[in-house]
Amino acid sequence: MTEPAAAPAQQIAAGYQTTGAALELGSVIVGGEVDPAARIRIPLAMMNRHGLVAGATGTGKTKTLQLIAEQLSANGVPVVMADFKGDLSGLSRPGEAGEKVAERAKDTGDEWVGTPFPVEFLSLGTGGIGVPVRATISAFGPILLSKVLGLNQTQESSLGLIFHYADQQGLPLLDLKDLRSLIAFLTNTDEGKAQLKSIGAVSSQTAGVILRALINLEAEGGDTFFGEPELDPQDLLRNDSQGRGVITLFELGDQATRPVMFSTFLMWVLADLFSYLPEVGDIDKPKLVFFFDEAHLLFKDASKAFLAQVEQTVKLIRSKGVGVFFCTQLPTDVPNAVLSQLGARVQHALRAFTPDDQQALAKTVRTYPKTDVYDLATDLTSLGIGEAIVTVLSERGAPTPVAWARLRSPRSLMASIGPDYIKAAAQSSPLFLKYGPTVDRESAYEMLAARMAPPPAEAAIGEPVDLPPILPTGLDLPPMPTRVEKAEPGMLEKMMDNPAFKSAMRSAGTVIGREIGRSIFGTGRRRR
Repeated sequence: MTEPAAAPAQQIAAGYQTTGAALELGSVIVGGEVDPAARIRIPLAMMNRHGLVAGATGTGKTKTLQLIAEQLSANGVPVVMADFKGDLSGLSRPGEAGEKVAERAKDTGDEWVGTPFPVEFLSLGTGGIGVPVRATISAFGPILLSKVLGLNQTQESSLGLIFHYADQQGLPLLDLKDLRSLIAFLTNTDEGKAQLKSIGAVSSQTAGVILRALINLEAEGGDTFFGEPELDPQDLLRNDSQGRGVITLFELGDQATRPVMFSTFLMWVLADLFSYLPEVGDIDKPKLVFFFDEAHLLFKDASKAFLAQVEQTVKLIRSKGVGVFFCTQLPTDVPNAVLSQLGARVQHALRAFTPDDQQALAKTVRTYPKTDVYDLATDLTSLGIGEAIVTVLSERGAPTPVAWARLRSPRSLMASIGPDYIKAAAQSSPLFLKYGPTVDRESAYEMLAARMAPPPAEAAIGEPVDLPPILPTGLDLPPMPTRVEKAEPGMLEKMMDNPAFKSAMRSAGTVIGREIGRSIFGTGRRRR
């Protein structure tokens, strides 16, 4: 007698079974019925294979991010997230029990208990309510800065040459006034114009466009982000006293009107982590998981150089133990070269009201593994709030069966805790002492000002000159010591005094001491 075939929900769930630690997403739905025992899981070891959370507005994407972040933290994995709307701050408070939460827990086999998690609130620049964080212009690099300034490819290349000149000359570009003063020096002084010709095809017109873009950025408050102290990537890799990973939330602050600036800053943080972290290969759990909310802002109007660097970062940072999840409305918001690198897919409901929407839906369906259980073209528009079509990588690295899942409720508060509480939490953080005060040390602005300052005026011939007073007479002074003949210089002194040797030493000093190595996106490379 043969055993009866397992129900479709159990067959699907069998593809999600794990032997190691895993994140619990929810339970399988087939034919409108949820099976609490048919669990959908993501192996913790596969979280550095990256992922995508997509869906229309109001379908539950943010709550899915919250659910995943909680479980990563509980497993000791630090998390970095962008909090565009402010409602992820509830991660720091226990969730509130209720009828809907109890019903969702029953459907997903979850023993739900309200739980707070360790959260650090950071703000981009000094105008927010979180701990202010900054990046230096030099570390940010020309490619990312061009994205923020809205430069075309020609202007981006010219900006790269200006950065190269600053590196060669040992001019630290820390904030916007440093870069403005450098461009002004290169375009408005005879010495600078000669240098401008020597560094390549940088026209004065292009330099003027870049300078105007910098002035506009500064007028809109972008100058509060660039400067020191610069964000230390180690502060994103912390655990609390219970071993839980700290969840770092970046809020927009006064950059709310510049969302592209915000998303590009997050890309800089990721590139900085890439430069900072060592290679680790395959590990039991990631060192960090990074969430890009509103990912379409990152890729919109991006240059080819920018897109190529994003693809390279996502491809290579896996081996450094970092997972990257993009969150957006449509999978088509993410370039194909990046989308192909994402192992996990959590697709909330799509809307197909327009021809463009229908085309996006058709493309989304083609990206999923084939399934005999679901009609994805129909089901993707029928998902309820907090439901998603899911496929991830199994422990052996193969795609799991496509599953319509009802997702679990987050255990933390599914609402904002309010700006007053966020501000109080930020100011009581040890990081506030580290990043709160702005540091303005000597940099390119001061160095170029000193170079362009006129020399001190010399006294004209015939004008009286102040001389030291003549020694009074009648003093009993000791005799002058006998003159000592200078010894013949030795071989080392002769070599040190040789002009050719001095020139060689100056050249070596320029290369070793001044030039800054640059990594992905042209960002300044950190030393571990």
